Amino acid sequence: MKSKEKRFNFICGSILTAIVVIPSIISLFYTPYSPEMMDASSKLAGVSMQHLLGCDNFGRDVFSRIMVGSRMTLLIACGTVFIGVFLGTILGAAAGYFGGLLDEFLMRINDAVFAFPSILLALVFISLFGSGKYQVMIALGIAFIPSYARIVRGEFIKYRNMDYIQSARLAGAGNFRIMFVHILPNAFPVLLSSIMIGFNNAVLAEASMSFLGIGVQPPDASLGRMLSEAQTYIFSAPTFALFPGIAIIMMVLGFSLLGEAWKR
Repeated sequence: MKSKEKRFNFICGSILTAIVVIPSIISLFYTPYSPEMMDASSKLAGVSMQHLLGCDNFGRDVFSRIMVGSRMTLLIACGTVFIGVFLGTILGAAAGYFGGLLDEFLMRINDAVFAFPSILLALVFISLFGSGKYQVMIALGIAFIPSYARIVRGEFIKYRNMDYIQSARLAGAGNFRIMFVHILPNAFPVLLSSIMIGFNNAVLAEASMSFLGIGVQPPDASLGRMLSEAQTYIFSAPTFALFPGIAIIMMVLGFSLLGEAWKR
């Protein structure tokens, strides 16, 4: 029964993610209209054969901007998760494998950072270094480090004294090899599920920050930025906000289902 549920989650998650990801990849080569092309005669136009998802308050094609905006949101999510996983894995591996004072020192710092909400830490970073896509990526990546460090630490503590690790030590394997060749591959299934959840959280965090105006800045498009621009016209042109919102929901739900499917 559990395998059927996982298979269902994987199929549904893959479909939802593909619906958003494939158009964002296609936008590297093609969009129906230039995402920045304005047409005064099409301001807040509804759904039509010319504009499949209508137009925004500047007459820009919403479908083209969702394609490009999804790509921007996914790019920031990928960068965020990469920074969090890379640095979190190094810190968690060192703390879990060596233990002792190093573990205490790293985990106390980790717990202090983990105590603050990721959005709050990102806001502090952006207030110091300014807003923009790269600042958001770095800020959220740093905020995500503690969660991955705790996961990796727990896996390394579980495996570090197992028989095959003791055999590797007796065979002369160095600490670096044991950590990243013998232990890390066994921790990867748990980490993979957490990565999917990280994508989910990164998409929501980026959308929230761009919605507040401290994330992606014009002329770049992102799904959160589109929602921010649409809030004034929520009643006069509801589709302007509806479709970017649906794209965010599909992306988040897709990553969540994939994370559940890969959970051990």
